[in-house]
Amino acid sequence: MADWTDLTYVVVDVEGNGQQPPDLVELAAVPIVGGVIGEPMSWLVKPDTPIKHFATRIHGLTNEDVADCPLFEAIKDEVKAALDVDTLVAHNAHVDVGVLQRKLGDLKCPEIFDTLKLARRLVPDESSYKLGSLIDAFNLAGELPEGLTPHRATYDALVAARLFVRLASRTTTLEELRGDSPGGGDSDEAQALF
Repeated sequence: MADWTDLTYVVVDVEGNGQQPPDLVELAAVPIVGGVIGEPMSWLVKPDTPIKHFATRIHGLTNEDVADCPLFEAIKDEVKAALDVDTLVAHNAHVDVGVLQRKLGDLKCPEIFDTLKLARRLVPDESSYKLGSLIDAFNLAGELPEGLTPHRATYDALVAARLFVRLASRTTTLEELRGDSPGGGDSDEAQALF
């Protein structure tokens, strides 16, 4: 039986422009290798269509903030390299993965772990599974690098990485983390995100 630390992961978080479907404004990727959280990578991107006001109210990024940033095409190879791992992780993963699939088109990843679904399965007594609530419940925001704020990609990816490690550490095998053990249950959902 494999241990969850046998795989390499990257935790991703995408901040969007508020359009439908959402377009990328900011992306962060945090590697986890051998169960250890690595240094985050992040990119600000000028979206194809402007950032809506309500999106700015959430993440604080304005059209002026990204006016001189590269278009996604200019950073595409860098992003692909960062995502070249065994497994992607995100909170409410279908949103982040959906944006990445639209932007990358040929994104291939054999497995996805959604920390929202993992938390619901592994810590079933929480009153809320919103990322902010889980950050508070597990004290995940302590000692983050200065200047990071909630709803920005690097902050959200780092705390989601901490959440994933916390949740994965509750399991004894990779199969249990996947929900393949008796009483598990969301492995098919994780695979179905692609």
